Amino acid sequence: MKIAVVLGTRPEIIKMAPVISHILEQEDECLIIHTGQHYDTQMSRQFFIDLDLPIPDYNIGIGSKSALKQISIIIDELEDILESECVDIVLVQGDTNTVLAGAVASNKLKIPVGHVESGLRSFDKDMPEEINRILADDSSMLYFVPTNETGINLLNEAVDHDRIYVTGNTIVDACNRHKEIALKKSKLKDELLFDDYIALTMHRAENVDDNQRLSQIVDAILDLEYNIVFPVHPHTKKSLVDAGLYESLVEAENIQITKPLGYLDFLYLLCGSRVILTDSGGVQEEAVTLNIPCVTLRYSTERPETVSCGANILAGSTSVEIKKNITRILEDEIVYEGMSNAVNPYGDGESSKKIYDVIKSYHDRGLLRIRKLNDITRFNGYHLYSISSDVTVGEYEKTNRNSTIQQVFNSDGESEFITDDLELKNKTIIVKEFEVN
Repeated sequence: MKIAVVLGTRPEIIKMAPVISHILEQEDECLIIHTGQHYDTQMSRQFFIDLDLPIPDYNIGIGSKSALKQISIIIDELEDILESECVDIVLVQGDTNTVLAGAVASNKLKIPVGHVESGLRSFDKDMPEEINRILADDSSMLYFVPTNETGINLLNEAVDHDRIYVTGNTIVDACNRHKEIALKKSKLKDELLFDDYIALTMHRAENVDDNQRLSQIVDAILDLEYNIVFPVHPHTKKSLVDAGLYESLVEAENIQITKPLGYLDFLYLLCGSRVILTDSGGVQEEAVTLNIPCVTLRYSTERPETVSCGANILAGSTSVEIKKNITRILEDEIVYEGMSNAVNPYGDGESSKKIYDVIKSYHDRGLLRIRKLNDITRFNGYHLYSISSDVTVGEYEKTNRNSTIQQVFNSDGESEFITDDLELKNKTIIVKEFEVN
């Protein structure tokens, strides 16, 4: 097989590192296309070195441009690259501009797209990442979701269940693979001013591009009676400087500002923190994987599993809520222990293998292609049925060949994730029905 991986930001590199490694271990060809969405050397090239990955085959180098220009440049460049390379499938990961552009470009070229970490929804369309997720999923053929709940999101959007695979999250693979290396090799241990600290990350537009929110967050961390280590993203620094807030952070005795960190140094920082304060989706996942309580500087999250499992708290961006939650966690031992010992919803660290195995199965069966209709097909609509007989999803669809079950509701009205062996007795189903001539 020849698999192309399109990535462009630090989280994408981190999460796709174990997938790339697994592909190469199977002696398949892996084409790495780096868009350069994170264009700072510390935030891109260094991660490939840290993670012992091949240097990308292509670097589009979009740099610091508007979202629309980034997306249009990536699509334009990918057309030539993908047409010349003749890949079997394109993998994208997450919800960045790179993901959206990679998925759309591949789909237009009739190349199957596999979306790693698909199905995430914050249900907040003011977030640019939410639009990216939805459009990337609409352009994909294979969906690698981290949990049943994210799979249900796709079922609710009429994605066929036989294209959705619960693989866990590759962040668990990455953390397991690199934690010990980070603890041994990171140079950050000689640079930290504090032994006991809160790790802070902040980069999302809804926080750093909104002066009122940014000011509230800064007020909160200045008022906290705890040490804070804050690696500052370049765009975040610019926003802080423009808002006249940066100097107050630099001068605070309880705050250590650092430059953007390489992955191993950042992982070391997280491992040593008492609490993680962040607006990053990926860091929420790393926190629960590393058993560290997390407070999220947002009003919604596309990682609701981290909240429902008890490892994460949404605090919004008001100084009162941020301080209240941080103080409660650090001063209440029961709360702290409960959050630290939350069960990780993102799997067992075998996500990369599961993703590869699905792709390999499709390839070997000649199914790694976008379907074409060879018969006249008429869509008859969606229908609601109550099932009283002993029958599974697979058995129902085998008997009713022109039907696909889209949703299953149990007796309490709750959606269930659909698998072939799911029992349907005493449940309600929504079925997509069609006729083929």
